[in-house]
Amino acid sequence: MFYTYMLRCKDGSLYTGYTNDVEARVAKHQAGEAAKYTRAKLPVELVYQEEFKTKSEAMKREAEIKRLNKVAKERLVRSGIEA
Repeated sequence: MFYTYMLRCKDGSLYTGYTNDVEARVAKHQAGEAAKYTRAKLPVELVYQEEFKTKSEAMKREAEIKRLNKVAKERLVRSGIEA
């Protein structure tokens, strides 16, 4: 399975990514070994995730979420936290 996920950073911003192992990916973010964006904004908290059968689907959803404005992203987080 593949996942699209959102993290809330220490500064309140949201980071969106995809992975095949959410726990391991969040641990990498927390260790400062993942995305450059999150390194300076630690700690991070997993606030949302969606599950997909293929990597392509997860990547497509990641791109869709990244195009949303902050209000829409916050609404998504509130509407269905699957994390």
